[in-house]
Amino acid sequence: MRFLRQAGFTGKVYPINPNRSEVQGERAYPNLASLPEVPQHVFVLTPTEGVLDCLRECAALGVQVATVLASGFSEAGPVGAQREQAIRELAQSTGMRVLGPSSLGLVNSHARLVLTANAAFAEPDLPVGKVFVASQSGSMIGALVSRGKARGVGFAGLVSVGGEVDLSIGEVCSATIDDPSIEGYLLFLESLSHGQALRAFATEAARRGKPVIAYKLGRSTAAAEMAATHTGALAGEDDVADAFFRDMGIARVGVLEALLETFPLAQRVPLGASGPGHRRVGVVTTTGGGAAMAVDQLGIRGLTVQPASAETVARLADAGIPGSAGRVIDLTLAGTRYEVMKKTLGIMLEAPEFDLVLAVVGSSARLYPHLAVKPIIDSAGTAKPLAAMVIPEAPEALKQLTEAGVPCFRSPEACGDAIAAVLSRRAPHPIAPAVGVSRDPRALNEAHAYEVLDALGVPHPPVAVGPLSGPAPALPFGFPVVAKVCSDQIAHKTEVGGVVLHIGTPQELDQALLTLASNLRERAPGVHCEEVLVQPMQRGLGEVLVGYRVDAQAGPIIMLAAGGIWAEISKDRSVRLAPVSVETAREMITEVNALKTMTGLRGKPRGDLEALARAVSCLSQLAVRPDLGVTEAEVNPLLIMHEGQGVSAVDALVFRASVAS
Repeated sequence: MRFLRQAGFTGKVYPINPNRSEVQGERAYPNLASLPEVPQHVFVLTPTEGVLDCLRECAALGVQVATVLASGFSEAGPVGAQREQAIRELAQSTGMRVLGPSSLGLVNSHARLVLTANAAFAEPDLPVGKVFVASQSGSMIGALVSRGKARGVGFAGLVSVGGEVDLSIGEVCSATIDDPSIEGYLLFLESLSHGQALRAFATEAARRGKPVIAYKLGRSTAAAEMAATHTGALAGEDDVADAFFRDMGIARVGVLEALLETFPLAQRVPLGASGPGHRRVGVVTTTGGGAAMAVDQLGIRGLTVQPASAETVARLADAGIPGSAGRVIDLTLAGTRYEVMKKTLGIMLEAPEFDLVLAVVGSSARLYPHLAVKPIIDSAGTAKPLAAMVIPEAPEALKQLTEAGVPCFRSPEACGDAIAAVLSRRAPHPIAPAVGVSRDPRALNEAHAYEVLDALGVPHPPVAVGPLSGPAPALPFGFPVVAKVCSDQIAHKTEVGGVVLHIGTPQELDQALLTLASNLRERAPGVHCEEVLVQPMQRGLGEVLVGYRVDAQAGPIIMLAAGGIWAEISKDRSVRLAPVSVETAREMITEVNALKTMTGLRGKPRGDLEALARAVSCLSQLAVRPDLGVTEAEVNPLLIMHEGQGVSAVDALVFRASVAS
């Protein structure tokens, strides 16, 4: 009540309290039914046990939205989960929307609606801005608004979504997308929940040119192991989240300070201008040490700090610019003169070798911002993005840059994080959700898995299938061959001795069948297996793992990873939302370090990476093939042959949905 009145909210407020006739000097009502009108929004502050009854009363009266502060729902065990399900069913059956539980409320700055229990909003005169904040953590809306005030950054609105039993972050943000006072979004996420709603919002935000910046917890969380394949272990929850954010055009930052500082930069870098081919940063500085810190932070995030070209160096010399032009353009103390910094920035912003220019300013920024900071402000109107980092504690310089809309950073970590996040975004493309996540996926045997690969156009060696008890099947190909047990109950054949290699004659093949049957009796008693699968032995230049699965939140994903026994240790992989084009698959190949040896590096043989790109793209099409019903598939290994000779899937594991959720 105090926050609402202090903020100047002019709408009607009705306190409900059966034990008092007044709350903070205003008339209180004993219950909702006694109000003179039906409220649009009810903030439920009762203890957990009274929440459901209160919500039922709200729904019966026709309340449009209710916010629930109380905790004690799904996080509190089975009883809490039952309470949560009851709220969900109430919202679905009545149409009343519920924010929370565990929501600290919301703020609409333009309407002066401060409907929150967060103590940070006791502070008066909070600045109003153009960015909307949505957070799964209630305390973070207060933390961000207080940090923003210290930097002169205001917000158009803030919302704490809490447990998202009904309204999710994606839905809330989508509801604001038409608001002209909102130009971008900051998201604080604890998990990637309600992915479909978040995807729909991000796609529309990208279409309208409204940047989305996200900070998500969980970078250190152990990978989510999958029982059947390596794909889940390698592409853990956080890798999937990374791929989701980048493929949906969301700039994910890992430094909290960058969450506040990235939006102005994201506004100036269109999604079409980011990505692998547009990551060259030009750096100009008045302090070599400060620039070195920025270069270091950019480099460890995979960005190229681009040296000036010979033509640019010549232009600088012709303009009489002092200093040196190596990896960075170091103006030294001369850069503190307005005309020197202004001329240098003008030349760099016209130079084609830079996709973004970063100006690093030293001690002069603290007491004399008019020297090196003013020319940055005066140069920021060009199409090419310009950002600034100030080395000293220089609040006035940062204030001037912020008010002028110039992206500015107070630490090299936030600077590198923000630039990398913005330049890593990819323009969203329509992604069709495939089969739902299966509660009890059904494995196919390897022969049937190859039929799925045939439907997708993923190449594999020819196969012959026969009874495990013999006789050996007739082979339409020559020796040497490999023999493998073929059963939908055996996912990892090597663990049960289910593979015999280097079989050179028909007699050796007969013996191999006996060996396989003996191994199964010894290592997997009771496992049903009646067939054997035989293939020609193949050898390639190298091998990779290509995996597909339907993530519960992000939807279909495709992963390319280094193959071999060290795959899970090195975590050398690339992940995207599926499906992907051949062009995108080529990008994925460049992100797997182990594949660099197959590019002809230092005279080594070149692998058929183009065929690999086609195979990755083909497997990813499972995302748009609901007729195949596949929830998870893995080719491990996929052999890469010499250039021009293709690739070959020599083992495949495929799961079909049984009961979708």
